[in-house]
Amino acid sequence: MLKKNNLFLRFLLISLCFSILTPADNDAPFGDVLLHHVTNDKSHIYIPLEIGGIDLSITKHVILIWSISALLIILTLLGTSRYRKNKNALPSKFSGLFEVLIDFINKEMVNPNIGKKYAKRWTPLIATFFIFILFSNFLGLIPFLEYLPGGSGTITGNFAVTGALALITFISIIIAGSLKHGFIGHWKNMIPGGLPAPVLLILIPVEIMGMFIKPLALLLRLGANMTAGHIGMVAIFGLPILIGSSMGEGIGFGVGFISVILNTALYFLEMIVCLVQAYVFALLSSVFIGMAIHAEH
Repeated sequence: MLKKNNLFLRFLLISLCFSILTPADNDAPFGDVLLHHVTNDKSHIYIPLEIGGIDLSITKHVILIWSISALLIILTLLGTSRYRKNKNALPSKFSGLFEVLIDFINKEMVNPNIGKKYAKRWTPLIATFFIFILFSNFLGLIPFLEYLPGGSGTITGNFAVTGALALITFISIIIAGSLKHGFIGHWKNMIPGGLPAPVLLILIPVEIMGMFIKPLALLLRLGANMTAGHIGMVAIFGLPILIGSSMGEGIGFGVGFISVILNTALYFLEMIVCLVQAYVFALLSSVFIGMAIHAEH
């Protein structure tokens, strides 16, 4: 119990130091400061790049995406090094962790929704979704990334990133349905047979809308949930500044101590949200792909 209390006090002290040392522009409106910490600030571009009129500039979020991708590639190579040398080799503790994770994704997401027959084909995609989003979410909880210019450290709060992930799911749904039923058959399966023409006039637009709503829901759910928590944390850290400037530094310091306690609790809640949102995105992607494959159900 004593060790747990010491750990909590250390985390509280780190949070308090961060709240004091975090740089802030006193002349900037608080709303602008808040948005700076939860969005991709394009006012600071590391490498300007434009091809064919398309802005491909290297921003903070692009660098973070590359960093996470490189890290995951390295971890994958390390985790599979024994198997690449000898397929019958005993797993190490590290590779055993990978096996547990992949087994969990297979049993909880792929097999129930897509089916064991298609697990080998679609498990890599669902596992990539889960692991990439999980690492991206937790990366956004590292406070010191906020010191790097270019906006928020949470790339999954950027709707361009979540939109790209949702687009991959959308394309995967079409590919999965086309491989099972043929390209024309996949689109035919969206409309039940034997319906009168007046009903089809209503149902076809609804089904077309539903086709785009699925990835849109993935996009908004992940981006909004990751952004909302960070807005709350930044807003709570900003309370001492607002109250201290209007009611005195003494009251502001007292409110600051309370805000650190609240943010510590919210920080642990955000850790749960990071895990849940990665799970939900991967799970729903597997559900949508399974619906395209098993259209008869």
